[in-house]
Amino acid sequence: MATLFRENGIEVQKVNYFNEPFTAEKIADLVKKTGLRPIKMTRGAAAAGLTDETPDTDVIKAMAADPNLIQRPIVEVGDKAVVARPIEAALELLGI
Repeated sequence: MATLFRENGIEVQKVNYFNEPFTAEKIADLVKKTGLRPIKMTRGAAAAGLTDETPDTDVIKAMAADPNLIQRPIVEVGDKAVVARPIEAALELLGI
């Protein structure tokens, strides 16, 4: 994905949140920017005991504690963000 962005003249800053874990506050900020509920930004939620009924704050805490739960990639541009699956979601956010 980074190559595609660079080919379109868009500067990319990759964050490996396994090496630089997101705080619960950062995850909450990303969630707000997507307009999604946190559960929609997870993968393997059921295996972790998370459901649609799990309070959002608990989902965010779980995501901060276990980065494997975070759906990726997440593309953040200013005050907006998308889970870029499929990649077209990111391209739409970037206006490409």
